Amino acid sequence: MAAEQHDDSATPPGAEVNLAIHRPHSARIYDYFLDGTTNFPADREAAGHALAVFPQARSAARANRTFMHRATRALARGGVTQFLDIGTGIPTSPNLHEIAQGIEPRARIVYADNDPIVLTHAQALLRSSPEGRTAYVQADVRDPDALLDAVRATGVLDFTRPIALSLVALLHFVPEGAHEIAETLGNALPTRGSALVISHFTPDYAPQDAARIEQVYRDNGNPVRARAADEFARFFTGWDILAPGITSTPRWRPEPDAPHVSDAEASCLAAVAIRP
Repeated sequence: MAAEQHDDSATPPGAEVNLAIHRPHSARIYDYFLDGTTNFPADREAAGHALAVFPQARSAARANRTFMHRATRALARGGVTQFLDIGTGIPTSPNLHEIAQGIEPRARIVYADNDPIVLTHAQALLRSSPEGRTAYVQADVRDPDALLDAVRATGVLDFTRPIALSLVALLHFVPEGAHEIAETLGNALPTRGSALVISHFTPDYAPQDAARIEQVYRDNGNPVRARAADEFARFFTGWDILAPGITSTPRWRPEPDAPHVSDAEASCLAAVAIRP
C-alpha cells in the first residue's frame, strides 16, 4: 500500500524554529536511549549522567515504546479509529499511526509536541495511509486548552466520536498540575468509548534509582516527578481501566516473545482505560 502524505501541520510554514541544541531536551534524550540519531552532545551528556545512575534506562525506554505499540494495537482492534498522541517525541518507526493504520487504514491521528526538533521531523508523522489522515501540531501540554484548540483546527479528529488520548511517558515531565491537565484533556473526549493511555515514571519498584534519576534530570533543566501507584491511579478517575489494570509497562499484555524486562528495570507504570 502506497503512503499518502497530508500536510496537516498546524504550524505556519516558515515559522522560526529554535532547536536550542546546547541544552538537553527530554525528547532527544529519549531518542538517544532508543538508539536514535536525532540528538546532540548536550543530550548525550545528559543521557550519560542518567545511565550512570540508572543503567537500565535504555531497557526502560524500549519497554515504554513497545507498551505504546501494544496499547495502540489493542484499541485499534477494539474499533477505535481516532488517536491524539501528546508528547509524540522524535519519530521512531513504527510510529503510532503506522500501528493503528496497519489494523484500520482509515484511522486518523493527530500528534502534538513542544520540542522544535520534532517539528523539523514532522513529515515522517504525516505519511498516512491513503484512507486515513495524520496531522502534527506544535503545542505545549502545560496549556491544554490552547493545545486542544490547535488539534481541533486541523479538522482531522471528530470530537463527537471516540478518540484515544495517548499520554505516554509525558506526565512525569509535568511536576505540578499534571492531574488537572489530564482532566482537562480527558474532559474534551466525552464520547463513550474514548480511551486514555498513560505510562509514567514511578518510584514503586526502585525508589533509590528513581530519586537519583529525578536529581539528574533536575540538574539538566528537565525536572521529572516520579509518581507512585496511588497518584497514577488518580489520572483515571471516571474511566474504566482495562485488564490487566495498573501494572508496569512490560507487564501490560506482553507479547509471548518479548525480551524480559523487570519491573525495576522499567520503573514505569502503565494503564489503558475506556470512557464508560
